[in-house]
Amino acid sequence: MADKVLIYSRFPKTMMTRFAEAFELLDTAGKSAHEVFPAEIANVRAMLTAGGTPLGAAEMDRFPKLGAIVCYGTGYDGVDLKAAAARNIAVGHSPGANAASVADIAMTLMLATTRRILVADQYVRSGDWAGSKQSPLMRPQAGMPSRRIGVYGMGEIGRKIAVRCAAFESEVGYFSRSRHDVPYQYFPTLEALADWCSVLMVAVRASEETNHLVNADILKRLGADGYVVNISRGSVIDEAALVAALSDGTIAGAGLDVYAREPHAPDALTALPNVVLSPHIGGHTLDSHVAMQNCVLANLTAFFGGKPLPYAVREGGKSS
Repeated sequence: MADKVLIYSRFPKTMMTRFAEAFELLDTAGKSAHEVFPAEIANVRAMLTAGGTPLGAAEMDRFPKLGAIVCYGTGYDGVDLKAAAARNIAVGHSPGANAASVADIAMTLMLATTRRILVADQYVRSGDWAGSKQSPLMRPQAGMPSRRIGVYGMGEIGRKIAVRCAAFESEVGYFSRSRHDVPYQYFPTLEALADWCSVLMVAVRASEETNHLVNADILKRLGADGYVVNISRGSVIDEAALVAALSDGTIAGAGLDVYAREPHAPDALTALPNVVLSPHIGGHTLDSHVAMQNCVLANLTAFFGGKPLPYAVREGGKSS
């Protein structure tokens, strides 16, 4: 009999195909497991979840035999790591599996925002270009060689963003909780990085410590010609402060793949012309999904085989 895995978060069925070949899946479709599979709860030993889905101590206590929480993707910010450790529950994820894809979307958002691609697209579609109608939004912008790119977070994704920016002939600097052996200027604080750069790339891992760390002060330091791009988690940026900064000209624009609430409904943010939005698709490429699924399969196989997770997260929030 195949080992059973509870699918705790909502995932497209096509993303679960490989797992269904190896395990018996109890798919909640994002609903309460206690309502969908009340008879199975007591025997659930492993669950698969999206890293951002809240999973705290009280919920863990409802699964008395739970021994492994495996996150699909790099993030695990929704999982209470201390609670899991106290209950001897191993937590796994897919470190670096989607780093290249996320770095690519970061560059896409930055270029689309700074070069005003959506505005330019509409300029052509509306007939304004053909009619020689002038538009202040089409005035020349700074090119990549003229920009200073500040990368907040120098993990796998941050490094790949930095390499890509350097290839565009931009000057690159970074801030992270520790200094790394990389060929980029290090800044001791996020404030110092924001003062220096013209584009702030948010690539830091989400946690309680980074919640709303990109606030009104940081945005003001970027200045009227500054941009912010977020491919981390929506919680890192104070979204209300961002809307205000975009609305009153405190900053020039933003590129966002993540939001405080997802899926993000139309609101004041989506109405702004100086922001480019995508629906959390940073890691949504075929090669990234294969890589993430490989990590999930390796973690689940190891767990049911009585072995340590090869891609485990320790209590401190670092990959093993």
